[in-house]
Parts: sequence; C-alpha cells; structure tokens
Amino acid sequence: MSELSSLGYVVLNVSDLDAWEHFATNIIGLMVGRRDDRSLALRMDEYAQRILLEKGTADDISAAGWQFDTARELEQYVARIRSLDVEVVEGDAQTAKGRRVEKLFSCDDPNGFRHEFFFGPSYAPISSPFRSPVMKGSGFVTGRQGIGHILPIAQNYEETVDFYTRKLGFLVSDYIRDSETLPGVDFDATFFHTRTGRHHSLATAYAPTSKHLNHMMLEVTDLNDVGLAYDRCIKEGLPIYMGIGHHPNDHVISFYVQSPSGFAVECGHGSIVIDDAAWEVKNYSQMSDWGHSRTLARSAR
Repeated sequence: MSELSSLGYVVLNVSDLDAWEHFATNIIGLMVGRRDDRSLALRMDEYAQRILLEKGTADDISAAGWQFDTARELEQYVARIRSLDVEVVEGDAQTAKGRRVEKLFSCDDPNGFRHEFFFGPSYAPISSPFRSPVMKGSGFVTGRQGIGHILPIAQNYEETVDFYTRKLGFLVSDYIRDSETLPGVDFDATFFHTRTGRHHSLATAYAPTSKHLNHMMLEVTDLNDVGLAYDRCIKEGLPIYMGIGHHPNDHVISFYVQSPSGFAVECGHGSIVIDDAAWEVKNYSQMSDWGHSRTLARSAR
C-alpha cells in the first residue's frame, strides 16, 4: 500500500490570470475561491482551493501537493524518503498559508519538478458550498481520490520511474506502449496510483519539450458534463488536442483541450478505482481504444 493518500492540489505558474479565470469557470466548470492581482484560487469541492494559479511567465506546473491524513504519517514519510537520500525541505509558514494547509515539505524529482507533501487542508465555510457556474451534474470526483491526475514529462524516463516508485512510493497501475497511434512516435508511459485507489494520480512519459506538464485531468461525476464542456470549447474555438474518446486502462471517456498556458486539460468521466488486493498490472498497446481523434479535433476548429 502506498503511503501517499491522494493528489490534493496543484500549483500553476501562468501569464494570464484573466484568461484562466474565464477558461476554468465558464468552460471547465470550476469555481473561484479567491482572486487578487497575483493569484487565483480555484475550487472543485468543499476544499478552500484545489488549483492555485500564481502569476508568472513559465505557463507550467509549479508543484503537485500530495496529501497525508495525519501529521504523524507525513513526518514518517519524510523521514523514510530522507533515508533514501532524497533532499526534503520543510515549507515555511507563509508557503503553508498560501497552499491553505497546516504543514508541508517538498522535494524535486529528477526533472526539477516539485512535489509537495502536506496534511491539514483548509475547508471553505459551510455557508459557501461548491457551485459550478455551468455544470449540469453535481460536480467533480474528488474526496478521497483527490483532484484527478497529472502527467509531467520525464526527460530521464527510467530514472524518473525509479524515483517515483522506489523513493516516493507510488504504485504502478499499468503501462501504455503505443507505436501506432502517432506516426513516427513511440509513446511509452507509466501510470501510478496512491493508496486511495484512483486509477492514476500521476503518470509520466518522455517527450522532447521544455515544459514539465503535458496535461492535467479533472473528472466529472456526470458524463453529460464531458459533452457539454466539449461543446463549450468548440463554440469558443478553443484548440482541441484530442476529441472525445475512451482510454483502455483507466476506462475514462474524455477529451483534451488546450489551456491558456498551452498545456492540455483533460475533462473526463468514469475512472476506475483500484483494489490492490485484486489488481493486475497490464501493458496496453493503445492510448485509446476508440475516439480521441486528432483529425476530427482539427476539423472541429
């Protein structure tokens, strides 16, 4: 069993907060938690924030926040990974306040991407429940499963997979090794889960890019909200990376749209939850078993 509980939050460094506020709320269906000149906090549920956008020039992910249920579990985890020669730094009070958590630590992975480990998330007032401005269903699948998943790029793929499993303690869900979907490109990805069982909270693959983040996935409770979000994207003329389709490994029906920062946001529904006692790790040969067309996505624009 993984010591990590779930992906509790992500922090993004973005150049256009106004564009992001419109995209996040009016297209994807998130709710603004707070906003100032330098940052925008977005809500998906009862947490005070799940996605924190900080103004900058990188247009990339800054950090992923991995949640623990108690301070003791967090401290034991930090001690263990330090014993494996992982350089871990304790976050100061100001950083913890900005993340809306009680305590956090951080380390960098082999690609220079920051992972933060925390406990004690802040909840929004009960008088301010989550309300999406555009969604038909009840919202997003979060809770014990966290916010969804991220796929940061690994410039040193084998070293990164080893770091995630042997040192950080992620569990391998499965693999996709696809040499047919993208002509001339061998897609090799590893998918990882935590102890609460979302099929994957983290995945990684190699790609020739300077960006850390390939995409971030948010899961909705109602399949209709996948289609409605897709229609909103088409109406606004947003670049669609992949049209609606189905992944064979996590069973998600989804599409991928370009965010204002250039990386993709996957809007999906139907992810399976892993029971480690009965789970079989598989190697898939297709990224998608139907749909996710790039041709249709281009023609839709």
